[in-house]
Amino acid sequence: MNIFKRLFKIGQAEAHAAVDKMEDPIKLTQQGIRDMKEDLAKSMEALAQVKALAIRAKNDMEESQSKAEDYKNKAVLILKKASRGELDIAEADRLAKEALVKKEESLKQVERLQKEAQKFEESANQLNTTIQTIKSNISKWENELKTLTARVKVSKATKNLNKQMAEIDSSSTVSMLERMKDKVAQDEALADAYGNMANESKSIDDELNKIVDTSEANAEDDLEKLKAQLGLSEDGTNPSKEE
Repeated sequence: MNIFKRLFKIGQAEAHAAVDKMEDPIKLTQQGIRDMKEDLAKSMEALAQVKALAIRAKNDMEESQSKAEDYKNKAVLILKKASRGELDIAEADRLAKEALVKKEESLKQVERLQKEAQKFEESANQLNTTIQTIKSNISKWENELKTLTARVKVSKATKNLNKQMAEIDSSSTVSMLERMKDKVAQDEALADAYGNMANESKSIDDELNKIVDTSEANAEDDLEKLKAQLGLSEDGTNPSKEE
């Protein structure tokens, strides 16, 4: 059957490493499922036809069985009429014999139809087994298709990501990062240097101001100058007014 060829190809798609040289596994699986569904439809149609033949064979068998009984009854009735003198004995024997011959033909027909009906039943059972197998395979491969589709998506995403990572120049990236680290370290060292210089300058000014209060010295000088301008003595009196 075509289905087994298709299933074999699907098995190849999973087993072979060189998938790129084969058909798309998803399209292949989808085609396999479509083929199985077509085979299922054909098997269902064949099963219906075989069952119809089996039913007809049974009906014909029952009809032939009925005819055999009828011919037997007719032979009995003919012989009874002859025994009562209603029919010539020779004629009765001839007709009864003909009826019995027809009865045997009908019985042979019953036997033949019984065998045919049995064969049709066996064929129907085999077709039914095939149908159940196809249904099971369709369900299996539809689930496989869902899994395969998800795997293909993940595989493509992973492949693209790995490709992008592979295309990155790792040496230039590392070099750029090292330069950035050196620049940051240099800026941090420069900032520390400026901070140290500011602290050193501030500390010297604090020490000098602590020893020498320039503001007080300047005020003392300004006071002496002001007294001189006013003609005051060191104790604040005016000598000219005292005379």
